[in-house]
Amino acid sequence: MSTHAATATDLSQKTPLLQSRLGSFLAVVPLSIWVVNHLWDNLAAFYGGAAWQSAVTEYKHPYAQAFTFLIVMLPLLFHTGWGLVRMFSFKPNNLAYPYYGNVKYIVQRVAGMGVLAFLGAHIWLAFLQPRLIYGGAEPFAAIAYEMHWHPPTIMVYTLGVLGTAYHLANGIQGFAMGWGLLASERSMRRFEPWSIVIFLVLLGMGWGALFALYKAGGTEQVMQERARIMQARGVVSDH
Repeated sequence: MSTHAATATDLSQKTPLLQSRLGSFLAVVPLSIWVVNHLWDNLAAFYGGAAWQSAVTEYKHPYAQAFTFLIVMLPLLFHTGWGLVRMFSFKPNNLAYPYYGNVKYIVQRVAGMGVLAFLGAHIWLAFLQPRLIYGGAEPFAAIAYEMHWHPPTIMVYTLGVLGTAYHLANGIQGFAMGWGLLASERSMRRFEPWSIVIFLVLLGMGWGALFALYKAGGTEQVMQERARIMQARGVVSDH
């Protein structure tokens, strides 16, 4: 009995079809589209702070920011609840079936928990906190400085991007299985290289953006601008 078959049987017995398909749909559309777009926008860091802020933190319409937040947060909350229910409803059987597919299933669940913690910190620190406390989007200099001079920040973002890339790439394969696009063992094996390519592309985009932010954070211009930002916020001491 294959690992994929065992997993599919358990899911069909314990998860309503509509709920399962809706959960997987919201994981891929619109969340995956937003993740790809967000990673792409962050690559603007290679062109400097003004380009990055224009691509990432500025909105052309006053309601666009709230609309974007809602179309991301509502599916994310639903998918998170759906994923937590699935995680605690099914017991791992890796000892009985130590196959590649089962290992991927466990790594997907672990990555999902890591991504959830990462997104919570990212949404609060990079989106909500600066707007609610300081009255505006987080400036490029502040983020770039943290990436370069605060090791926990670059470490968390490096691992967060890694987990997000894996969770999304593997989730797309699960989505295709759940919706009947990959209906056989052969089709799943043939899609596996594409899943790896998606993972590597997402990882390259994310880590590329982090590298650009890290590199910019060490420049004299960014350090001076960041000092002015901290002074304006009334922050006396660093980390």
